[in-house]
Amino acid sequence: MNQIIATINGINEWMGRFVGILTLILAVVMLAIVVLRYGFSMSSVWLSESVMYLHGLIFMLGAAYTLKHNGHVRVDIFQRRYSRRQRAWVEIGGTVLLLWPVALFILFMSQTYVESAWRIMEGSREPGGIPFLYLLKTLLIVMPVLLIIQGLAELLRAMEVLRSPSPAVPDPNLEESTHCEDGL
Repeated sequence: MNQIIATINGINEWMGRFVGILTLILAVVMLAIVVLRYGFSMSSVWLSESVMYLHGLIFMLGAAYTLKHNGHVRVDIFQRRYSRRQRAWVEIGGTVLLLWPVALFILFMSQTYVESAWRIMEGSREPGGIPFLYLLKTLLIVMPVLLIIQGLAELLRAMEVLRSPSPAVPDPNLEESTHCEDGL
């Protein structure tokens, strides 16, 4: 079980680093757009669309990484008073009753939409735009899959807490959260 958790966490940790690089690229592209527009009175459809593509990549690929690092909004006001075991039960319930159904809904509802985009190799509607819109739409499949497998890691970690008074796997999600105290 620990190997499964470590593998899933490794995938999403790598994805988080990739998203960090994409965020840096987004900043550079935004700077280029501003310099071209206001410095040289030039614009580029391709550059403008790349901002939307990069935003999509960052948010869709970063969702599971954010889940791994307990960065999504939670109702910590109640969980603060809970024991580790109670928080583990909340984590299991949240994963099974909320995370997985929503992720599966997105996954199944997006399949036809993504298949259609791939069938026609959908590209930008704008002349000079990015011709790979079908790849961007594929994120509607990738994001829920990443969330489902990260949810599995969170579920296994919570089950480990329930099985053992002293779990072998460190549990950052079930520890006292500082998100509310930090004002986040």
